[in-house]
Amino acid sequence: MQLKPLSLLVGALALTLTATPFAVQAQTNSSSVLLIAQAGKKGPWESLGLSNEQKARIQEIGRNSRAQIEAVFTPEQKAKMEAARQARQAQRQQGQRPQAGRRGGKNFAELNLTEEQKTRIRSIRQTSQQQMEAVLTPEQRAKLQELKANARQRWQQRRNNQPSPQS
Repeated sequence: MQLKPLSLLVGALALTLTATPFAVQAQTNSSSVLLIAQAGKKGPWESLGLSNEQKARIQEIGRNSRAQIEAVFTPEQKAKMEAARQARQAQRQQGQRPQAGRRGGKNFAELNLTEEQKTRIRSIRQTSQQQMEAVLTPEQRAKLQELKANARQRWQQRRNNQPSPQS
């Protein structure tokens, strides 16, 4: 089934980047960061053929990025993020798929990020993306662009096949 790799990617993304606002992600082109950050796990990004050194460097960049993003949040926002993370973790332990973690929009809307916070997070994510892509060889970058295009196309197909909410 064509959607399985995308579903796996979305699930892994929700697990790995629980502290990263997906609402801000929608305003930036960070899909390559997400694909690269999953390099150590199985999935479509596996075809990039990353070396152990590349994987370690990318994971380090991802950890630094998450720490910088977390620093943007107020204590109240951090508490809300932690509560949402724990709720998702409890759902996973019970064998459930945490629906809010799939898109993250509901949880992040509740954070009420200021425009300044959104701008800072967007900047951190763009810098992180550039750093991660700099770790790749030209061939790996080309393959990443291909993966992004395929994922975007599958997303568009899924979106077009969804009934409208007003139906």
